[in-house]
Amino acid sequence: MKKATDKFVRKMGFSLAEVLATLMIGAMILVAVLGIYSRAERSASAITRKLDSSRLPREILQRIAEDLDKIIASDSDTRIAIENKLEKGLPTSRLTIQQTIYDKDNKKQTFEEIIWQSSYDFDANSLTLYRSHSGIALEDKLLDEKRADWEKEYPFVPICTGLTFFKIQVPQGEDFQDKWTSASLPRGITVTISFASPYKTTTGTLDVPDSEKISRTIAIDRTRKIRFVLLPEETKGK
Repeated sequence: MKKATDKFVRKMGFSLAEVLATLMIGAMILVAVLGIYSRAERSASAITRKLDSSRLPREILQRIAEDLDKIIASDSDTRIAIENKLEKGLPTSRLTIQQTIYDKDNKKQTFEEIIWQSSYDFDANSLTLYRSHSGIALEDKLLDEKRADWEKEYPFVPICTGLTFFKIQVPQGEDFQDKWTSASLPRGITVTISFASPYKTTTGTLDVPDSEKISRTIAIDRTRKIRFVLLPEETKGK
């Protein structure tokens, strides 16, 4: 009777080969699932990094556009000055937006002046973007509420660091003008910014791939009259 019971128990168990085969199949399935999950996670991380890398530049471009819209008006005495240069091979730029008024003594006073400029940071080995606000209109709704008391004593406030390309130009047809000192306002400006890793050009300067540059063309006087050209009937719909 005991031998029969032992024989029955041995028949209900799994052999070592069967256990090893099961473990091997389970391990293969687990490796495949983990591989799919890892690829999906890398793809999601790449998309997130791409979105994050363009979010900050677009926020900066939006703030520059808001400064231009806030100060410049068709009936105000406003001037714009643009300068571009190279610092340690990196393109840097300076944008000055100045609005003046005349006081009771008919003397010209700076009512409001905003400066955006980038400068080379030796510690970070990249560019740091600064913004300055001065003039009679001391209230700066864009940054004052977020600044500490001790920061308000300094004219230039660092906005961000790590820039490798910052250029402001005036579109002139198909070309761009790197400097603007005219008393008249340009029709628009183009701001280009990038945080990508730079490469050395054949001229010895540093540049970033065009695909890594984020640009925005900002209209200066949006109230100006725009001339429309009516196409002949035969050209419509082509």
